[in-house]
Formats: sequence, C-alpha cells, structure tokens
Amino acid sequence: MNNIFKQIKGDKAIWAIVTLLAIFSFLPVYSAASNLAYVGGMGNTFSFFLKHFMHLALGFAIMFGVHKVPYKYFRGLSMIMIPIVFVLLIITMLQGTTIDGANASRWIQIPIVNMSFQTSTLAAVVLMVYVARYLSKIKDKEVSFKETLLPLWGPVFLILILILPANFSTTAIIFTMVMMLAFIGGYPVKYLLIIIGTGLLALTMFILTAKAFPEAMPNRVDTWISRIENFANGEDTEEDYQIEKAKIAIATGITPLGPGKSVQKNFLPQSSSDFIFAIIIEEYGLFGGIFLLIMYSWLLFRIVIVSQKSDTIFGKLLVLGVGLPIVFQALINMAVAVELFPVTGQTLPLISSGGTSIWMTCMAIGIILSVSAKREEIKEQESEENPLDILSEAI
Repeated sequence: MNNIFKQIKGDKAIWAIVTLLAIFSFLPVYSAASNLAYVGGMGNTFSFFLKHFMHLALGFAIMFGVHKVPYKYFRGLSMIMIPIVFVLLIITMLQGTTIDGANASRWIQIPIVNMSFQTSTLAAVVLMVYVARYLSKIKDKEVSFKETLLPLWGPVFLILILILPANFSTTAIIFTMVMMLAFIGGYPVKYLLIIIGTGLLALTMFILTAKAFPEAMPNRVDTWISRIENFANGEDTEEDYQIEKAKIAIATGITPLGPGKSVQKNFLPQSSSDFIFAIIIEEYGLFGGIFLLIMYSWLLFRIVIVSQKSDTIFGKLLVLGVGLPIVFQALINMAVAVELFPVTGQTLPLISSGGTSIWMTCMAIGIILSVSAKREEIKEQESEENPLDILSEAI
C-alpha cells in the first residue's frame, strides 16, 4: 500500500477532492439510474452502478497515467493532437444521427469495443493545452493581430465551427474559456475584442443560414432559441419539462427524502447526468448542495495555487486552461438545475454518469497534477542540494 502512495505525486488536496467527489457520486448515480433501468425494461440497477464504477476506474487510471508524464511534453502533444481532433470531429459530424429532426452529432462510435465517445470534450482539453502553449510562447513579446491570426485563432475557430452545429453550449463554454485564458495570458485586449466580435458575427451568420436552409442543414437552432426565450420569459412550456421537475426536486429538498428515495428521478429523463444536482438536493437536502459547492470551490482554490507555484509560464497557463473549465462547467450545471441559466446539457464533473465526461475531466486533472508534481520534484532537488535549509526551517 505504501508503494502505491509513493507513486502518487502532485497536489494531495486535489487527489482528495477528486476521490471524495467520485465516492460521493455512487449513491446519487445508482439512485437516479433506477428509472433508466426500468424504462429500458431490464430492471437491473446494479449494471448502471457497475458501469459507473468502470468509468471512474478508467478515469482514475487515465489521471494516474497522465500525471506521470512531465508536463513539458504536453506542448508537443497538443500540436500532434490538434489535426487528430479535426479528423475526429469531422467523422463525428458525418457519423452522427438525427433525433426528432435535430442534429445530435456529438458522439463517435468506437468499433470493436462498441462504445460511444463525445469528441468535443477531447477537443476542449486539447485546444486549451494548445492555446496555453502558444500564449506562453508569445508572453512578454509584442505581437500583431495578423501574426497570431492563423497559428492561434485558426485552430480555435475551426474546432468551434465543427462543434457548433451539434452542441452550442459546449462551443460557448470553450470560446469563453479560451477568451479568459488569452486575457490571463496577457493577449492584447483590443485584439480580444476583435475576436469576440468576429465570433458573434460568425454565430449570427450560422443562425441565419440555418434558418434560411433548414432542410439542407439539420440543426438545433430552433431549440437554442426556444430555450433562451423560455428562460427570459420565465414560462414553463413543454420544452421546460425537465426544469420544472428539477425545481420540484429542489423544493422537496427542504426536507430531504434520504439516499435513494428521490421521487423526481422517475420523471427526469436526464436524472443521472444533466440534472443529477436536483436529485442530490432532493435526497440530501441543503447539505448535499453545500458539500458540492465546497468541493468545487476547494478545487478552484487548489488550481489557482498550483498555477501560481508553477515554475514556468506554460505551466501556469496550462493549469488554468484545463482546470477552470471543470469548475465553470460545474457551476453551469448547478445554475441550470435552479433555473439561473438556460438548459445547456452540461454534466456535473466527476458526479454525473457518462464515460467521456469522466475520462476527459480526469485527463485534465492529471495534467494539473503533472504540473504540481514537477514543482514537488524541484523542491526535493533543492532540499537535497541545501540540507542546511531544512535544518534552519526545523529550528
């Protein structure tokens, strides 16, 4: 056992947070999955429990493997992965299906193992690493907008364009996170304003084109617009069915029903993924909600600490680039459940069921731990070279 713990490097607080969230996830996922089990006709809830366990086990294996890789290698890997991500996103669009007339090209079917994989989540992690690499390269240098247009913003817009038709919320989150990282990285604000304006113009053109040629371009534009309109008007229509049930679950949480005793899980179609926060509140009350807020806030705090202690600009930006989206996505998921945000379809990181979300979150955390592990390695080397420092600190 001691040998296993010796192999674990990096920020121990982050390891603790991830482990606590993973352990906590089992009860609500198992409870919420009971509805899926009986709707599917199998009636076997243990299979969902086992599936979630396997997803988390593979996720922790990915996190452990990634955190063992020196983070300097992620520079080159991001360059290699960008074209691979392009190809995967194109294949996903071509392979995707249509559900009720709406484009649902989010998953790619992996042959042999017969599993689905959401390529946009992989694209998000790879893109953030790529942007962190480029920003660290031009840090403290005077650059022109033209000079950065193709190497920095070319891949960003190409990836977003490929994700947008099927997943607007993920596109918006990635774009927001890239803008935030670029701002933190010292990219000129006047150029960022140009990029934001260009992005809004491109989105407007896409919506107008999709509305003009609905048959030639299957899309979810009408769904996006209706969600935003219903949210702004405060109306509960048929399309807001899930929000209505989520609010009932949260209201019931004033007097918690207890683990596994949720009622609304029988009516919420996405009770084990997108709306699991509502089920947690219903079963565990305010305590469950506050626990999650504390965990994600603690994770954010440790991400900032690891970033600040990194020995390179790339390390600092890398940690913020892959870490902030995790917390941001968690806040969006919780905000949707309490109707502070329109429905987005974003899962609750490390809590919701779903393999791709868990694996990519664990990969991102593995990258953060890799940066943290490098800092620990440097401190160990310094202490070996200066043993008197240890003695003076002890005194």
